[in-house]
Amino acid sequence: MIHIIGGGLAGCEAAWQAASLGVPSTIYEMRPDRPTPVHQTRSLAELVCSNSFRADKIENAVGLLKAEMRRLGSLVMRVADQTRVPAGGALAVDRTRFAEGMTAALEASALVTIERREVVDLSLAGDVREPVIVATGPLTAPSLSEAVAAMVGREHLYFYDAISPIVLAETIDFDVVFRASRWGRHTSDRVGDEKADEGQALGCSAGDYLNCPMTAEDYGRFYEALVGAELATLHEIDRERFFEGCLPIEVMARRGKYTLRFGPMKPVGLTDPRTGRRAHAVVQLRQDTLAGDHFSLVGFQTQLKHGEQARVFRLIPGLERAEFVRFGMTHRNTFINGPTVLRPTWQSRPQPSVLFAGQISGVEGYVESAASGLIAGLNAAALARGEPPQAPPRTTAIGALGHYVSHADPANYQPSNIAFGLIPVGEGGPRRRGERRRAVAERALLQIDEWRLSLRGISNETDANALALLS
Repeated sequence: MIHIIGGGLAGCEAAWQAASLGVPSTIYEMRPDRPTPVHQTRSLAELVCSNSFRADKIENAVGLLKAEMRRLGSLVMRVADQTRVPAGGALAVDRTRFAEGMTAALEASALVTIERREVVDLSLAGDVREPVIVATGPLTAPSLSEAVAAMVGREHLYFYDAISPIVLAETIDFDVVFRASRWGRHTSDRVGDEKADEGQALGCSAGDYLNCPMTAEDYGRFYEALVGAELATLHEIDRERFFEGCLPIEVMARRGKYTLRFGPMKPVGLTDPRTGRRAHAVVQLRQDTLAGDHFSLVGFQTQLKHGEQARVFRLIPGLERAEFVRFGMTHRNTFINGPTVLRPTWQSRPQPSVLFAGQISGVEGYVESAASGLIAGLNAAALARGEPPQAPPRTTAIGALGHYVSHADPANYQPSNIAFGLIPVGEGGPRRRGERRRAVAERALLQIDEWRLSLRGISNETDANALALLS
């Protein structure tokens, strides 16, 4: 038996992977009895920030990570592929259908039990024969945080994370906005004819994003309102520390008047078909539901007060009458100092039968969280079966992620998304970046196949029949 504390992406993936090896697990999820400031449903694996799993091509590091996870039988990737919505070269999902699909799959598993109660300490870890995976995410309750801190011997680090607002599609002015994907990339370029037809049915044939074009005057007016807007109060601690990959829009704006034009509001690759010209700046909106009735503001994480969000964001051309389904907000993320606490197998150094996964383990991003849960689940299952845990090769994306969280500089540690810079390249490969990345990706996928076979005790690494059965 494995005990999994937390029913987010990491915890759900861990349970699924353990079940794939015939090992039962129990997921302890405190919702709905104990709500959080950002969750809205009782579903497992609810996505509270963006609905995007980011790029989906293997020439991008997160795309490679997703490809490896698919080969390892990831439930998160399976359900994400089933509930995807048009998003250009990215994988984005209908967040409600995604969470419902994850919940249904785990509830249907004979090897997974879901207990709706809060776990306040690590007493479940008393029996070393029953591994515990701590996958409580960025909003770990104070009592459990204290128990984890006592076990690892160090105070938690922290940073603040922010989520973007969502607007009702019917309140967007379609006489102003235009449909386009940056550089003309479409969902159909990636997912085949079936998804192309679906995208056209949703009205996305001209591109997967809505784009709000701004003149220089529009941008200047918006910028001044943004930097002068009133912020919501951050409680719990006095010092703000944001993750660089998910900065609030107003924090970016204060770094310089034109910072946003080189960030989330960059106009490059987007031509307004009605004018044939590129705007001074562009705000992109990404479809948030399969029905296409909700759109989120891409890159507009914020800590502005709700009233200020309505006032400032309605200065964006096309959103003058926008109704907000959800306002953006800022919340505290808690995570451990991975290099001082973790092994590449996601086991804790002080107590190897306790594993960490998800954002509390010191990764950033949906896919990275699920990937850590995938390996933690496999290794917890190995421990439960009396077998040695294994880390994937460091030359794979999923192995490089585990190596980073366990070997980075602990004095300056910050959660990281997967990046090609974390994966050893070797010598003698192609010199062009795109060709080099593809070569690294192809090598990684071969190594993941070999590692997958070794987990099942299959000695012939080239056994195509075994690979087909595991797919």
